[in-house]
Amino acid sequence: MLPYDAVLFDVDGTLLDSAPGILSTLREVFHTMGTDIAGVDLMRYVGPPLRDTFAEYYPDAARIEEATELYRASYAVRGCHICKPYPGALEMLRRLKEAGLILCTATCKPTQVVTPILQEQGLAPLIDLIAGASMDKSRDTKAAVIQYVLDQPLLRGKRALMVGDRHDDMRGAAACGLDAAAVLYGYGSRAELAPFGPKFCAESCGQLAQLILSPV
Repeated sequence: MLPYDAVLFDVDGTLLDSAPGILSTLREVFHTMGTDIAGVDLMRYVGPPLRDTFAEYYPDAARIEEATELYRASYAVRGCHICKPYPGALEMLRRLKEAGLILCTATCKPTQVVTPILQEQGLAPLIDLIAGASMDKSRDTKAAVIQYVLDQPLLRGKRALMVGDRHDDMRGAAACGLDAAAVLYGYGSRAELAPFGPKFCAESCGQLAQLILSPV
């Protein structure tokens, strides 16, 4: 028997290598906002919610929203196209799907932003439920997104696993009472993820599929 009925996937750093488009858009927004980011490692902002990122620079809520809107407007035109699936991601999803697992996303990208990206990259047909954050603050954290997915009829009563590459994925899973698996090919590191005690760590999409499908 398989240990899980469903798998919730983070997107950035787990299914898609999307850092180039995200980083380019962040640089553009900070430039427009007149913020000096010389020497800042922007990679740490790939994955967590946008508002959390901008809150580190702008104490005023209006400025945070301004930066968020600037980011989304620019990203929708250019940044969203600068990404690609990780090697083996399509095959991994297909293998899990054929094994009977329910596949969902749980990303801090808004649902209406991530859906066309996954369609463009050819992954959407294999995903049963594409879910992400809301455009406003009502569903903005990873924990809130995960809980939203778990509350959907498709997931009720199912044994679910959260898969991600950053600390917020691990924290969100713990907050919702889910097991978590960490991927080491994304944007987080073993040092970042290990303290959260993931069920397992995968170094490739192929290994991730194998570990998820290992019988109990």
